[in-house]
Amino acid sequence: MTIQIHNTLSGKKEALLPIEKGHVKLYVCGITSYDYCHIGHARSALAFDMIVRYLKYRGLRVTYVRNFTDIDDKIITRASEQQTTSEELANRFIREFYTDMDKLGIDRPDIEPKATEHIGEMIRLIEELIDQGKAYPSGNDVYYIVDSFPEYGKLSKRNIEDMQAGARITVNEQKHHPMDFVLWKGSKPGEPTWDSPWGPGRPGWHIECSAMSRKYLGKTFDIHGGGQDLIFPHHENEIAQSEGANHKPFVNYWIHHGFVTIRDEKMSKSLGNFLTIRDILDHYHPEILRFFIFSTHYRSPLDFSESAMQDATSGLERLYECVAAIDALPETSATDVPSVFSDEDIKHLNGAETRFQQAMDNDFNTAQAQGIFFDSVKALNRIRVKLPAIPRTSDLHLLKSSVDTLRNLANIMGLLREDAHQFLAANKSKLVSACDIDIDSIESLIAERYQCRQARNWTRSDEIRSQLLEKNIELMDGPEGTTWSVKSS
Repeated sequence: MTIQIHNTLSGKKEALLPIEKGHVKLYVCGITSYDYCHIGHARSALAFDMIVRYLKYRGLRVTYVRNFTDIDDKIITRASEQQTTSEELANRFIREFYTDMDKLGIDRPDIEPKATEHIGEMIRLIEELIDQGKAYPSGNDVYYIVDSFPEYGKLSKRNIEDMQAGARITVNEQKHHPMDFVLWKGSKPGEPTWDSPWGPGRPGWHIECSAMSRKYLGKTFDIHGGGQDLIFPHHENEIAQSEGANHKPFVNYWIHHGFVTIRDEKMSKSLGNFLTIRDILDHYHPEILRFFIFSTHYRSPLDFSESAMQDATSGLERLYECVAAIDALPETSATDVPSVFSDEDIKHLNGAETRFQQAMDNDFNTAQAQGIFFDSVKALNRIRVKLPAIPRTSDLHLLKSSVDTLRNLANIMGLLREDAHQFLAANKSKLVSACDIDIDSIESLIAERYQCRQARNWTRSDEIRSQLLEKNIELMDGPEGTTWSVKSS
């Protein structure tokens, strides 16, 4: 099987063929460090964390680079508002970023360069572009000549003539053409500055990724990633700069994840629908956020809502409940009792990993992969309830090895990493705290209801169901007994 990736550049799925056999080089645009991270940042970090884990699971070596933009107009403005330095503010929010990422269980990239630590590399790249007639100094600024790169627009599928015709022309006597973009900004009073051949100033945003990716991954590398909002102009400008200077393809595969929306609107501070990671983790376990994000394909829009998070909670609990039940099976077994497994059952469970790989090889389709998890859980639960008090040794081994496989595969999405019993107990306690009832009372009522059902006292049984539902506790009757969850409001 070959991993297929949807390449934004070609607009279609392509087989992943690394430049260096067995070694994938990946660069992802990181945060601009001026505020706390929001759920959109979580989606980006989690998507590429999953991709890196899956590539490694498939036997590939990965060099993963993700940068920090630690100098930028937003950083300068926010630092001025807070009466601190840009450096202090940027470093503070980098630390906060790590706090959030660690809570989410995200692995650190191999290399995390800061823009301010690579000013020399950016200046050298700008000098190369000037020497080749693809950039020009104007005052203390330097601009890239978009007309010097005939393929400009190939990533975003935009036509340069249409872009020029639709461009809003602002008064800027420094630029030769309205589409030209800045590579170096001359300093303004009170701003951080670095010396350059064009006078004191600081780099433009786009040049930093071209310079840092070239330093750590080479002039051409395998995968560049980020959000869909970066396709234009950021990634388009990176291509123009890098290919203009290096005369080689910049990146072979471009991966872009979809937006996070809230009530079908793109999340933004101006709309007042801005949710930080820590806002969400105050109410939900990190794995629930992971489950929610991976329940949708990374390229699709992801609409955040309380009901969607409750669905994610119920889904993850279902996985953990299966794991907990099989973990709790006795170790005692026998070889002289009949098996409860059919040949079809064995074939189905043994084929779960292959089906998972087929889903993930298809452009990292985590939504389909989660469906395979549930398919396995359904089969495991069906078989488990057939077990005699002392099960057959081979049956017990197959159940436990199937759960180990489920855990290993789910770990690629950062799921099922907790002790199952502890997760279920802690998560239900957290959810119930807002329901004006405690877990002991719920379990007591469920036990009473069981006795009523045994005595065919359907009236009292229904009263208990209604009583719990008034507290937002929903009961589900099944062949394994009665389970409960907190109903989404």
